[in-house]
Amino acid sequence: MPPCRSNAPLRDLLVSSPNPRQPTCEIPGARPPVVGSIPVWPNGFPRYRGDMSEPITFTMATLRQAAGTDLGVSRWLTVAQERIDAFAAATEDRQWIHVDPERAAAGPFGTTVAHGYLTLSLLPPLMADLIAITDASARLNYGLNKVRFPAPVPADSRIRARAVIVGVDEVAGGLQVVVRASIEREGGEKPVCVAEYLVRALD
Repeated sequence: MPPCRSNAPLRDLLVSSPNPRQPTCEIPGARPPVVGSIPVWPNGFPRYRGDMSEPITFTMATLRQAAGTDLGVSRWLTVAQERIDAFAAATEDRQWIHVDPERAAAGPFGTTVAHGYLTLSLLPPLMADLIAITDASARLNYGLNKVRFPAPVPADSRIRARAVIVGVDEVAGGLQVVVRASIEREGGEKPVCVAEYLVRALD
């Protein structure tokens, strides 16, 4: 098993995985304890998840202890040209690399590609596959600390999100949850979006 190469905190690195579709790497001495067949961290939440059909469910009380929880992998979502065209119309960003397939065929990507901000805007619905807070009165997108688009999303690609809760803080009226998220394209070598995503769960 190859070693992990990352500057991220140990709790945020995948150490091993029972799911062959997840990245696998090893940090000597950093394996979480195992309960049954599922590795867990001391907060009691499963450390690894594969393609899950149901989100991890929290209450506001359990969410306070959720830092370090791997939320797993969302469903695949297709970014069709029609979606790209609708986003271009809504944002008035009609650059040819997004909306002109004929011209884009001779362009840098060989086809039209999604706007980076379209990819980012799909993070909330993908996150809804991964986490549910049963007793929050509302959940608000509070902002982003960091965001990058390392690779393009060609039209008609399928994307999905992976996410880890890296922090939970008390704020007025509820909790602020910091999620490290990565959106990947099916068959792609690099993520298409990486972001540190802030959500506020209100009492």
